[in-house]
Amino acid sequence: MKNIETSILIDATVEDVWRVLSEFEAYSLWSPTIKQFDRQPVVGKRCKVLLEQPNGFKIKMNPKFLVIERNRELRWKGDLFIPGIFDGEHYFKLEQVAAGGIRFVQGELFSGLLVPFLGKLLIETRHGFDLFNKAIKTRVEGNS
Repeated sequence: MKNIETSILIDATVEDVWRVLSEFEAYSLWSPTIKQFDRQPVVGKRCKVLLEQPNGFKIKMNPKFLVIERNRELRWKGDLFIPGIFDGEHYFKLEQVAAGGIRFVQGELFSGLLVPFLGKLLIETRHGFDLFNKAIKTRVEGNS
């Protein structure tokens, strides 16, 4: 198993960050990596998500949404073609910080047979997380 986790501080309320994170129909307007949801995600259901890595690699996943907890967490789990080959549990967490503002955490737990062989993809994924984090910060702080 491999874990990638990134975070960024956002000068806003948790409600402001959640509003942008949960406006799934608007991702195409601001997100550099998560381009589209085919419908409103629902816990326990699958929803197609179009992803694009910074290197231009695109893939349409059909993850199952595990957690949609308002103002706290969004989490889904997907696989690459066949479960157990290359699976990812992707999450976003919103954490209040003592100085004010929100720590926006994005991560993914990777598992499966191909994980040891996909180091370059995991590096690109981390870069994509950083780009997304900066984009959501700009979107939230610009709208606050």
